[in-house]
Amino acid sequence: MSGAGPREPLVLTLGEPAGIGPDIAIAAWQAQPRVPPFLFVGDVDLIIRRAATIGVRIPTERVAPEDAAAAFPRALPCLETAPPVRGTPGEIDTRDAEAVIASIRAGVALIHAGEASAVVTNPIQKKALNAIGFPFPGHTEFLGALSDELFGGRATPVMMLAAPELRVVPVTVHIPLAEVPAALTMDLIVRTGEVVAHDLVTRFGLEKPRLAISGTMAG
Repeated sequence: MSGAGPREPLVLTLGEPAGIGPDIAIAAWQAQPRVPPFLFVGDVDLIIRRAATIGVRIPTERVAPEDAAAAFPRALPCLETAPPVRGTPGEIDTRDAEAVIASIRAGVALIHAGEASAVVTNPIQKKALNAIGFPFPGHTEFLGALSDELFGGRATPVMMLAAPELRVVPVTVHIPLAEVPAALTMDLIVRTGEVVAHDLVTRFGLEKPRLAISGTMAG
């Protein structure tokens, strides 16, 4: 999901604090200058603890969104208003779930405010979120709802798996295989294709993208 100009930083969401999200944030910051500036929308103390756990020394800084890009070369910038989390590796704690959801919402809000250029999502643990009543089956649907809420209109969210020569978009996502036949309608296939064709042109710079529909027939 993108919005502001290229000079604004990316935002990297918290993800599941007990998972690999903090490790990803640390490794990504260490990979500069191969990665663009980003703001970690999560607890700075979590990063400090995880860095110590994996034996890495890494500078961190609590920053406002507008200061993230300037801070990035010298420290991993973390959103100053991000709530604290427990984040013990491998020990899922549902008390952290609200912070996980808030991080995704905050990332999209920064796009809406023109303070970030795109959201990069760390992995979430869906069972932990479902335990507190999170009504969405995954990132895709939640991001679609946030787009509707903040930007207006009715978005059709799609999930794309991208490789240099091929982009794959599943028409149905996050549902049991047994429910696919009922969900897979002509209207859904057409709307998904329209979204993919539009974004291949506007976001990937493909002047005349070619789309193919793949599936299997039951015998």
